[in-house]
Amino acid sequence: MQIISQCPLCGYSWLLDDSSADKRIRCKNCHKLFKVPNLEDVPKATGVIKNAKGTVYVDEAGRTYG
Repeated sequence: MQIISQCPLCGYSWLLDDSSADKRIRCKNCHKLFKVPNLEDVPKATGVIKNAKGTVYVDEAGRTYG
């Protein structure tokens, strides 16, 4: 499963694997440190991701897109 990460400061997006969930990462563009949510903290989003046939974006509030 892949997670699309988006920096809350500059908006830069890139793909992460699911092992990045619940970890702090640094933006590849502006170097701001931010936390990728734990997949258990967003159960609705996790269900959508597991059933998705493509990539799904989940924002910091747990809303899903894609």
